[in-house]
Amino acid sequence: MKQPENDWLYEISPKRKVIDLNFKEIWDYRDLLILFVKRDIVTVYKQTILGPLWFFIQPLFTSVIFTLVFNNIANIPTGNVPPFLFNLAGITAWNYFNQSLTQTSSTFRSYAGIFGKVYFPRVIMPLKTVISGLFKFGIQLSILVIFYFYFLFQGYELQPNTNLFLFPIYVLMMALLGLGAGMTISSFTTKYRDLTVLVGFATSLLMYISAVPYPLSEVSGKIPELAWLVKYNPLAQIIEGFRYMLLDTGVFSWSGFFYTLAFSISLFLIGLVVFNRTEKNFIDTV
Repeated sequence: MKQPENDWLYEISPKRKVIDLNFKEIWDYRDLLILFVKRDIVTVYKQTILGPLWFFIQPLFTSVIFTLVFNNIANIPTGNVPPFLFNLAGITAWNYFNQSLTQTSSTFRSYAGIFGKVYFPRVIMPLKTVISGLFKFGIQLSILVIFYFYFLFQGYELQPNTNLFLFPIYVLMMALLGLGAGMTISSFTTKYRDLTVLVGFATSLLMYISAVPYPLSEVSGKIPELAWLVKYNPLAQIIEGFRYMLLDTGVFSWSGFFYTLAFSISLFLIGLVVFNRTEKNFIDTV
């Protein structure tokens, strides 16, 4: 009598394609992804004194310090936009990218215990970080909207730009940049642990060459020989574009927009390739 063949639902093998982002498999594990996202949102500040208030405190205090140092002491102009609102807009965009980068950059080290015990699409872990970060980004964006209307009622001439329809694309570009860079760094930290220290140091410097505390035009006017360093920084283009569409201040070019979009997608694909290659044997080196 002929034995019936076994029809396996899944076949797990280390020999996979270089780019292997199985959307169907991720969709099958959507409940796990949602669970991780909820856990991140609920537990991050669960055992803290101020709890979710940290979502408000961090951008507000940073904006105040930036306003005192860069606008009051260094006299960096912000046009018709109040300096505090100008800084808050830049910090809101920067915080989402920074969180996406720093948390995904430690994916393999942070979840090595889980990865070594049970199988699920590993890309779920960096994805849940980027998705859960949208919750914090939404809260900080609401703070920006509140202060926007406050200054509007104070008599400031504020209005969003017609480019406001590009808002979802700018959020997507921030997510792709953070996800791509984070997955790449996470893959290298399985062998080179000191990269973890470098990430914190590098992100601190990156903020100052990403036009967060100053307009992009100020660099071209005061330090023209170094303007290219900021101009071709895709994150600076995102910060400047973010303020341009919300506050109608700064500069915008479609060439810079498409350059940033192409760079974000390319970095994400590179990070995905490196992540998939590392996933096959990282457990032996972590």
